[in-house]
Amino acid sequence: MDTTLQDPLIGHVLDGRYRVEARIAVGGMATVYRALDMRLERVLALKVMHPSLAGDAAFVDRFIREAKAVARLDHPNIVGVHDQSADGQYVYLAMEYVAGCTLRDVLRDSGALQPRAVLDILEPVLAGLGAAHRAGLVHRDIKPENVLIGHDGRVKVADFGLVRGVDTQTSATTGSLLGTVSYLAPEQIEHGTVDTRTDVYACGIMLYEMLTGEKPHTGDSPAQVLFAHVNDDVPAPSRAVPGLPAALDGLVAAAAARVPGSRPQDAAAMLVAVRTVRGGLTEEQLDAAPAGTAAPRGTGPEDLTAVVPLRGAVPARDGRAPEPTSRIDLPVPDADERPRRGLPRRAVAGLVGMVLLVLGLGAGVWYVNSGQFLPTPGVLGVPQEEAEATLREEGLRVKIEEEHSDTVDRGHVIATDPARGERIRRNGTVTLTVSQGPRMVEVPDLAGVPLEQAREQLSLAGLTPREVFREFHHTVEAGSVITTDPAPGTQRRPDSAVDLVVSRGEEIVVPDLTGVPEGTAVQRLTEAGFDVEVTPQRVHSAEPEGTVAGQSPEPGESAGAGDTVTLSVSKGPEMIEVPDVRGMDEDAARRTLEEAGFEVKVNRLFLTGTVFNQSVHSGDRAERGSVITIWVR
Repeated sequence: MDTTLQDPLIGHVLDGRYRVEARIAVGGMATVYRALDMRLERVLALKVMHPSLAGDAAFVDRFIREAKAVARLDHPNIVGVHDQSADGQYVYLAMEYVAGCTLRDVLRDSGALQPRAVLDILEPVLAGLGAAHRAGLVHRDIKPENVLIGHDGRVKVADFGLVRGVDTQTSATTGSLLGTVSYLAPEQIEHGTVDTRTDVYACGIMLYEMLTGEKPHTGDSPAQVLFAHVNDDVPAPSRAVPGLPAALDGLVAAAAARVPGSRPQDAAAMLVAVRTVRGGLTEEQLDAAPAGTAAPRGTGPEDLTAVVPLRGAVPARDGRAPEPTSRIDLPVPDADERPRRGLPRRAVAGLVGMVLLVLGLGAGVWYVNSGQFLPTPGVLGVPQEEAEATLREEGLRVKIEEEHSDTVDRGHVIATDPARGERIRRNGTVTLTVSQGPRMVEVPDLAGVPLEQAREQLSLAGLTPREVFREFHHTVEAGSVITTDPAPGTQRRPDSAVDLVVSRGEEIVVPDLTGVPEGTAVQRLTEAGFDVEVTPQRVHSAEPEGTVAGQSPEPGESAGAGDTVTLSVSKGPEMIEVPDVRGMDEDAARRTLEEAGFEVKVNRLFLTGTVFNQSVHSGDRAERGSVITIWVR
């Protein structure tokens, strides 16, 4: 069953940016996923700390330290880190995604490799590791699982989660160290100390494993493997694979020497030794098929990165655990059994030959492998003229290509081929991709084009029709475009919004049709170019029945041909019954008549008194709003 289906992060979007798509690998401290950066639309790898560890400040600090350390390293053989953040309980690194497999996958499937393939893998590993050492960093967990091999053959070192400064020491008094048992150097096990030579030791173990298909030290438990690292020399790989050149035996012996001072000083020094050995091997030796090797071996507990206790970690030969001291005291064997701290005679002979090769061929090999190459200078974001001058100062030729960019200013460099830091021959050609600025489109001239057609033409031009504003125009037909905003001919980025100004036709003043018979009013409006709508419900008004009682727009307002004028038709004034107010005092009579819908006029014979007459008698009907006169005495 695919366990990724149960992973809650699959399909989740971290920080609103990284969509998790699939799980790649699971380790003791973190899980690695393939994800999509939705902002930049690129595939990358997300290394997400297990939520159970996110509350541990030490583990979170290690994550942040890894991001900062690798961000300092710009090397084609080191997996780059793009971002580091946290989203709720998920602390993560966003890293370069390498489509391919690990060296462990290759060894598991193929066992021992041909010497040429071994050196083709080891050299870029050492080149990347050498860059870390030059930057003052020690990886501390070099192993086949952390060597990535892309589908295009690129080799990259990954997982700087245990990285430390060169001068940093993990004291044995802390009681534990972090690492992978099969690749720990003796001084790590005994004292907890690390420097560049501990990485070299791990590379020596990995070199032996690639040449033979098996590890040099094995055991029934991790403790037995640790004991072997401290007490036993790494055997010559030619014992497991007869016919391997002595120079390869010497290379393994030097890199995996138990005494740190007997190893190359750092990865760069080992890289020189590896290239020197390669230069001394024949084509037949490089391409010799491994024979008599062990079958590919699976991953055991000693292959996992783990916390290894320093105190009592290595059992004594009699099976008893040593006393818990900061330094492990190991029993001293008899003189005949005591392992020699120096190198085996065969290894010494190989080293002597290697030194002679270094002295005799060093200059030539350096030129063949490095001297005729230089790293491509970094000129990203630099103006074209300045970039060309920088490259030509290095003796490089320049080829220019242009490309639109929404983020890089016009005339500045978007990319280089080869990329920054990649090797190029000193007289090679670097292709500069120079920004033309954002891709622009021109607003078309749509004057006189009907509205719907204008919208279609804007979409075809790569622009987005937005708002429509209508104005009167004496020449442009109603419903057609007068102009655009921005104006025709203006340069805009694709998908920019464009407003349309559309004609309402020639401006016409709406006539006053109040009191005009309905038929006459409709005819006059139609002849003027308007559409006419008559409300079905007639209304009471002072206008005669069958004539226009009201209109919209109002008389005197402006409208265009084709606009609609709405008419309401009168059904004559509303007649209501007049109440009898005789005998009431003046105030009561006035109030009664006004509430009934009439206006009131008063004729007084005295200052105050009682109503004794009214102009419309009670029971008669009069128009709503008409005047009723009352007499008071």
